[in-house]
Amino acid sequence: MKISIIGGGNMGGAIACGLSQGSFFQADDITVIDINEAPLKNLQSFNPSIRTSLKSYESIAASDIILLAIKPWLIKDTLLNIKFLLDYNRHILVSVAAGISIEEINKILLKSSDGDASAPVIFRIIPNTAISVLQSVTLISSHNASPEQEDLLCRIFDELGCAILMDENKLSAGTALSSCGIAYLFRYVRAASLAGVELGFYPAEAQNLIVKTMLGAASLLDKTKENPEKEIDKVTTPGGITIKGLNELEANGFSNAIIKAIKASK
Repeated sequence: MKISIIGGGNMGGAIACGLSQGSFFQADDITVIDINEAPLKNLQSFNPSIRTSLKSYESIAASDIILLAIKPWLIKDTLLNIKFLLDYNRHILVSVAAGISIEEINKILLKSSDGDASAPVIFRIIPNTAISVLQSVTLISSHNASPEQEDLLCRIFDELGCAILMDENKLSAGTALSSCGIAYLFRYVRAASLAGVELGFYPAEAQNLIVKTMLGAASLLDKTKENPEKEIDKVTTPGGITIKGLNELEANGFSNAIIKAIKASK
């Protein structure tokens, strides 16, 4: 298969680099299109076999998948530029643009004013920044796609972490939990690292302890599927130090702050 990625910035570049290491695309089957040379040069430095194109959509005709990794406000103009290059019977269009619905994309892609029955296959995906280390949680919604096409997209993005297919009406909430949520985890690491420094560790030592602990906690829940409270109970002894810390967290609004942050992000 061949893929054209429009937008070679942080997300588009990370996706291109990840796909070039997977089993679905050879590096020279990936073309990244951008209006600036700098991101394209970065991709060439990562893997010279990745094809790059400056301000040209020439690769679209030969591609199977066209992925839009551009800012939301650029979506309309970009779609208008490429829609007559798209073969709706063959091409799969994938958008990474947050907040732009499938309905909006589909409306722009209509090729005639009388509502031409020809309908594109559209996917919306929401990765998070861990895609750069092949550990993204990628949320996927589809329109006019066959089960085989949905399975294909999930398998492609499973190689970049974990892909989860869901109804589009859940994407906003899923984004708050996963795409925004990764920032909240980083903020916890930062705060805990500062506490570690106050307790006598160098910053790098504290961060290493916290990150490894976080990885272990995530792996434990991923494997056992237990309610986290059950795992908390295992390390919370009567009169012990853990319960003192947990009570201090709640006294300072820890759970409530997280709930409010995630709801605000939605």
